[in-house]
Amino acid sequence: MMRELPVKIMKEVEEYAEKNNLDVSEIMEKVKKLYTDALYYPEEAMGVVAAQSLSEPATQMTMRTYHFAGTAGIQVTLGLPRLIEIYDAKKEPETPSMTIYLNKEHQTEGKAMEVAKKIKEVKLRDFVVGDVIDLINLVIRLKLDVEKLGKFGLEIEKLKKHIKIKNVDVEAKGSEVIVTSKKMESINLHKLKYKVMESHIRGVKGISHVIVSKDEMRGWIISTLGSNLKKILEVEGVNPETTTCNNVFEIYDVLGIEAARNAIIIEAIGTIEEQGLGVDPRYVSLLADLMTSSGGIMGIGRYGIAGNKDSVLARMAFEETKKHIINAAIEGINDPLKGHVENIIMNQVIPVGTGAFKLIGRFPDQSKAVKTDVSKESASPNKNKGTKKVKKMEKIFAEKPKPTKKTGKKPAKKETKKPKTEKPAKKSNNAAKKKK
Repeated sequence: MMRELPVKIMKEVEEYAEKNNLDVSEIMEKVKKLYTDALYYPEEAMGVVAAQSLSEPATQMTMRTYHFAGTAGIQVTLGLPRLIEIYDAKKEPETPSMTIYLNKEHQTEGKAMEVAKKIKEVKLRDFVVGDVIDLINLVIRLKLDVEKLGKFGLEIEKLKKHIKIKNVDVEAKGSEVIVTSKKMESINLHKLKYKVMESHIRGVKGISHVIVSKDEMRGWIISTLGSNLKKILEVEGVNPETTTCNNVFEIYDVLGIEAARNAIIIEAIGTIEEQGLGVDPRYVSLLADLMTSSGGIMGIGRYGIAGNKDSVLARMAFEETKKHIINAAIEGINDPLKGHVENIIMNQVIPVGTGAFKLIGRFPDQSKAVKTDVSKESASPNKNKGTKKVKKMEKIFAEKPKPTKKTGKKPAKKETKKPKTEKPAKKSNNAAKKKK
């Protein structure tokens, strides 16, 4: 059976045929055939097939980190750890990174380097040559590299504005920065020194390392260690349409749930293919749809998809068995037994394939059957016998008195007169005396 194509696919085929001056009908037939071959049968267990297709190559993946091709210093987590990060929906990946693409105007090495300098985060520690903690006067002295400050176009006096810590005074003397705390009681100078050294001076927060490279297809690219998508898209020269990062939650916050879904698919397929393995993209997209169907990003675990199933038995079979059974018993929850797991536990037919359908039988109409029997009797030679029986039954029913309507009052009982019995006459006293 050749099915009709969706409207979107038909439009794409027509546009492609017009651009390349091809026959639309021939292409449409081929696309229809591919489309029908890609469909699955009704009530096929696609979830189980998708789970097997993803878990099988995951067992062959290595536990390692991988360097960017042709670069050193940037390590990005790949292999099985990265796949676990994606499907467990970790809010912060172990090694956040970004791939920044540039506009046509900035497709030169010099301009790409300028954009990279704007992006890289510069902290106060990058200019510190030596540090001294004065325990007697409770003061921190930081000696700075003046030449390095000059390369970035900074002065020591301007650095004061960037050190924003509460209850702290900052002074500049020569090539030194002196930090003193206003609170002398319960002060930890080592912690204070760390806070001062980590003060943000310029660039984009979170971008600790930047490497500029050239791609044959898309020109100059900036690869970063660390991610801050919201701020990067505001930088001049960055192409917002193609720039991306490996933090799915960051993409969700900036671009929305549809972009996050696409990021899950791209990251998962990229991680699997990097290991030399292959998975049908439809299985990955099915899982991505399930993770983002609620409008947010849900991981696959006890606090995500598996922990939010309707069936108590399915949740119990995954993790925290005792907790789910006790809660269900207290609340009196009913299990509809509509899924696979709970029906397997109950030793019932699972709702997959033919087991998903109920057999419906159609009984013959009784009124039609009676009519046919009567017509047969009228056609038979002994029809008079049947009519005589019917007449006899009619007479019997006619002779029976009709039941009277019941009323609230009870009918009065008829008085039956008892026959009088003649009593023997009393003997007189005189007669009795005579006998004596």
